Amino acid sequence: MGLRINDTIPDLTVETDQGTMSLHDWVGDSWAILFSHPKDFTPVCTTEFGAVAQLADEWAKRGTKVMGVSVDGVEDHKKWKGDIETVGGAPAGFPIVADDGLELSKAFDMLPAEAYLPDGRTPADSATVRSVFIIGPDKQLKLSMTYPMTVGRNFAEVLRALDGLQTSTGRGVATPKNWNVGDDVIIPATVSDEDAKAKFGDFTTVLPYLRTTKLKD
Repeated sequence: MGLRINDTIPDLTVETDQGTMSLHDWVGDSWAILFSHPKDFTPVCTTEFGAVAQLADEWAKRGTKVMGVSVDGVEDHKKWKGDIETVGGAPAGFPIVADDGLELSKAFDMLPAEAYLPDGRTPADSATVRSVFIIGPDKQLKLSMTYPMTVGRNFAEVLRALDGLQTSTGRGVATPKNWNVGDDVIIPATVSDEDAKAKFGDFTTVLPYLRTTKLKD
C-alpha cells in the first residue's frame, strides 16, 4: 500500500550528508518538506536544489524544515552541494538523504518494491523519484506532487501550497483556486451561517455551499 494524504509517514532512520537522522525526530513539531531527486549532478535537479537554498528565509518564516532525497551516496551529496551553491548563489544548509538503498523511495511509493539500481545506471532508472512531500507537525502527509525529469518544479507553487495548508489547518477554512495569502478564503460547508458569522464576521454567500470571507489578523 502506497503512502497517501493523511497517512503517517514512516519513521525511517536515514543517512544524510549531515549524519544519521530519524524522520520523525527530524520533523519534530515543525512543518517539513521532502524534495526527492533521481540522481546527483543532474541539470534540472541542481537548479531545483539551488532554489531550495535561495528560499532558506522563506522556509524559516513558515517554521518549515526542508530535506533533500537523492539515490546516491553521502560523499556524492557533499560534492554535489558545491554545484548547488554555485547555481543557487546561497548556502545549501539542508540535509540530503543518501537513499542509495532505495528504502525511502520505496517507503514513499516513488519506486516499486522490486526496484533496484543497475550498474551504470542513468537517471532514467529512478525517474519517478521526483516528488515533493509536505508533512505536518503531526507527521502526516499533507500534500504530494510528482514531476517528470524534464520539467523543473515551481517553487512559488510549493510556497503557495504550504501557505494554503498552514492557513487551512490553522484557521479552519479552505482556500479557493489561485489563492495567495491575503485573499478571501472559503468557509467549510459544515459550518452553519450562524457559527460562520460568530467565527468570521461578515461573509459572502456565492452559492449555498460556497461562502467566502477575509480572515482577520
